Amino acid sequence: MKRGTLPGTTAVASKGWLRAHKWLILRRLSQLGVLGIFLIGPLAGIWIVKGNLASSLALEVLPLTDPYVLLQSFFAGTAITATAITGAAIVLVFYLIVGGRAYCAWVCPMNMVTDTAKWLRHVLNIKGAGSHPDRKMRYWFLAMTLLLALFTGTIAWELINPVSMLFRGLMFGMGMGWTVVAGIFFYDLFISRDGWCGHVCPVGAFYSLVGEKSLIRVSAVRREQCDDCMDCFAVCPEQQVIRPALKGASRNIGPVIMSANCTNCGRCIDVCDKNVFRFSTRLNNSVNNTGHLSHNKEVTS
Repeated sequence: MKRGTLPGTTAVASKGWLRAHKWLILRRLSQLGVLGIFLIGPLAGIWIVKGNLASSLALEVLPLTDPYVLLQSFFAGTAITATAITGAAIVLVFYLIVGGRAYCAWVCPMNMVTDTAKWLRHVLNIKGAGSHPDRKMRYWFLAMTLLLALFTGTIAWELINPVSMLFRGLMFGMGMGWTVVAGIFFYDLFISRDGWCGHVCPVGAFYSLVGEKSLIRVSAVRREQCDDCMDCFAVCPEQQVIRPALKGASRNIGPVIMSANCTNCGRCIDVCDKNVFRFSTRLNNSVNNTGHLSHNKEVTS
């Protein structure tokens, strides 16, 4: 990536703006669509889904439960119903297929806030403080939320969880929620790139554990075409997940990004003008002796 240019500029020139933003557009439609199906009930009386992101009933028959909230309830000693367990099982199976942290990229409303902060960092050329929390910190925070539930007997984290606060704020008015959301925005903008989602958020940490063995993955299927422009690294919220798949042929590492912290956001696919990346599955991760892909069928992007 040339100094002073936005990542994906070359892809826009070669593929066109729409193809260079395909997965970003689909993600925004997904995020806004999820919010929309919850908001259309109280605002217009059309009840596609009743409830919230923690627990809901879709089309009057399908229970959906956030497994992270259910786990907190278990630690808090709250009585758990069979419906809640069924709802959590449905959500878990879904994310075991599409990738646990796909929640972060395709559902979580805070992602739009943090992505905006990252975009402004590029536009304004903000370097930030130059230091980041250890990425393992999010797992410590995850443990702390469960211990908080255990010792307080409540799901106390959900009262201050920015995801829950933003959702409640859109439904009922933000109040002090704006302070929390703004704090995360400015933290990502001025202090730490992808600081909240990539280093701190316990929700993302939980879903990374859920998606450890998930089926759908991003693959550097044409990694031999990579010209080291670094645009994929510039847009990736978890930059450490790309290098093994992209540069690992000499070490007999397959082209599929196997890290549980890949959010399956698809931005690396968008911004690569060499079409190195595409969506595939974890089953297509073999290399032959020359380091090239074996001829397995892939999921096209």
